[in-house]
Amino acid sequence: MPSPLCSRLIPAYFPALSFMPTEDQIDLFSLGDVALTQASSDFNPDDIPTSARVPIPPGTYSSMEQMQAHCNQCFRCDLGKTRTHAVIGRGNPKAPIMIVGEGPGQNEDETGIAFVGKAGQLLDKILASVNLTEEDVFICNVVKCRPPGNRAPTKDEAEACKGYLLEQIRMVNPKIILLTGATALKGLLGITQGITKVRGQWIEQGDRLYMPIFHPAYLLRNPSREKGSPKWLMWQDIQAVRARLDELQAAGKV
Repeated sequence: MPSPLCSRLIPAYFPALSFMPTEDQIDLFSLGDVALTQASSDFNPDDIPTSARVPIPPGTYSSMEQMQAHCNQCFRCDLGKTRTHAVIGRGNPKAPIMIVGEGPGQNEDETGIAFVGKAGQLLDKILASVNLTEEDVFICNVVKCRPPGNRAPTKDEAEACKGYLLEQIRMVNPKIILLTGATALKGLLGITQGITKVRGQWIEQGDRLYMPIFHPAYLLRNPSREKGSPKWLMWQDIQAVRARLDELQAAGKV
């Protein structure tokens, strides 16, 4: 049976379309698998940064600041050897919308702040276009340390860092999670389909709604605004996000 994680997908604009990940598209990144992780009786939270073999059980952290202290001394993977700063996130830690990217870039590594480079500036403009501010969103990444050369995180790196991301989701408790790019899509939902095939679709899981969207860096490489272009599609997607947030707020669910 397919994982319940991806039990229902709802296309944002084309109700007649549907997408259902096959069983072989659900891998070790399954959200439910980590939620069941249990700490041993001799578990010491201070051991978390030392090895990816040490679990990060739900409820480990009570604040982003507490997590940041661990991430800045973390060597669960080799990314810790080259980082300047771990990048936890920015925005409202109780926001209704969470945006999950891939990993920090050079600007983020230098400042310790998520999405502050050109891609982050474009993301802020996209959010502002539908009157979303940092009060409405919390922005973070699959991995907290910059991969050398801004390459995509490896599977092992994403797995080592995933417990931190799941704790962020638990603490923020967003109603909507936007997955920017294929790394975030695979990292949280285990879906290996290309982002162009699933972007703009609502994925309902439990009491959360997920939507894959283009990464802002991809939009920078594709500047056209013609109908059907990535930027045009992003405009459709962010309007759908704004509309869904308004619905949730009107229903008192946010």
